[in-house]
Amino acid sequence: MKTRIFLFFFGCFSIFAQLASAQKSDTDLIQFSGMVLDGTDEQLIPVPYTNVLVKGEGRGTYSDFSGFFSIVLRKGDVVEFSAVGYKTVDFQIPDSLTDNRYSLVQLMTRDTFNLPTAVIFPWPSREHFKLEFLAMDVSSEMQQRAVENIAQENLSRMRNDVRMDGNENADYYLRKQASSYYYIGQTPPMNIFNPIAWKQFFDAWKRGDFKKK
Repeated sequence: MKTRIFLFFFGCFSIFAQLASAQKSDTDLIQFSGMVLDGTDEQLIPVPYTNVLVKGEGRGTYSDFSGFFSIVLRKGDVVEFSAVGYKTVDFQIPDSLTDNRYSLVQLMTRDTFNLPTAVIFPWPSREHFKLEFLAMDVSSEMQQRAVENIAQENLSRMRNDVRMDGNENADYYLRKQASSYYYIGQTPPMNIFNPIAWKQFFDAWKRGDFKKK
């Protein structure tokens, strides 16, 4: 009987201890939010997509396009702010906070690396380039072939016959889409009132472009 009473009180004590620990851990949680700005110059601008990492826990978030971030942390956590082209900054949440919210404006300093100039040659060294240049066969046949390749007739035929690749098609589609957005909600202008279009029409008429067609 005594053993059962002891086990009962021991179980109750364990449950109360777990509840107290859970309540204490809940009171340690805070909503940490703020802005990440570029403080290198006098004009403060947002630093988008800055990594906001909680050290030692492997979790975090990142700022949006406007530099705003928000994450749930515990009091006393150390937060690391890092972004490409900026120096990494650490900030520790005060453990003496009485509120469950904390805001911060974190200023980042630019960190620029000047890389040495890289000169790329198709040959291993300048000496090899000199040897290959002096040994180059520049015959009249090669000159004639080069002249034919860069002739305007051949270039025009290639521009008309060679199809556009994926990148060119995507660029053309985006340009057309942006042009349609420019006059969205209003009537597009008519070229009949455009003096430049009239000038182009008269120039084409003088050249005889309509007779050729």
